[in-house]
Amino acid sequence: MTQNKDIIIIGAGPIGIACALEFKKRQWDYLVLDKGALTNSLFNYPRNMTFFSTSEKLEIDAIPFISNKPKPTRDEALEYYRRVVTSNTLNIALYETVESIDKVDNHFHVKTNKADYNSKHVIIATGFYDIPNVLNVPGEQLPKVTHYYKEAHNYALQEVIIVGASNSAVDAALEIGVKVEK
Repeated sequence: MTQNKDIIIIGAGPIGIACALEFKKRQWDYLVLDKGALTNSLFNYPRNMTFFSTSEKLEIDAIPFISNKPKPTRDEALEYYRRVVTSNTLNIALYETVESIDKVDNHFHVKTNKADYNSKHVIIATGFYDIPNVLNVPGEQLPKVTHYYKEAHNYALQEVIIVGASNSAVDAALEIGVKVEK
């Protein structure tokens, strides 16, 4: 059976949560869908990551984000967004993957791995973290190659190559203890 909604939001990250808060205030019939956990991208960040932004810049809807230090950690962010969602009883369906979105007359038909929805509007708030920058080089798809870094321990005493030079790549190299060869 197809469910009808005013708005379907795809992505339960900070932007999807902010949209849900606004639609709840307006008493619109909305649903947030996410293929993974709440704030799935943040959940997949390195375990001991500290944000480069202050907690005030990560706040949504004037809900205070209290951090122990000037810049919050991954775990603090996960707890904050979880608290925002649960204290506001937002309508979110996790682990529900959108398979297709089709425009039909004056509405959208959204098909997921669990249900079908009709909606007047669709907001796509999926972010970019789940889309790695691939190099299309031989060996890139081997099981030992990862596009995401979680923690240093499983790389200890291993030969490691880190491709990239942004803050995250430098943090990973420092944590792993990569020796720089000339």
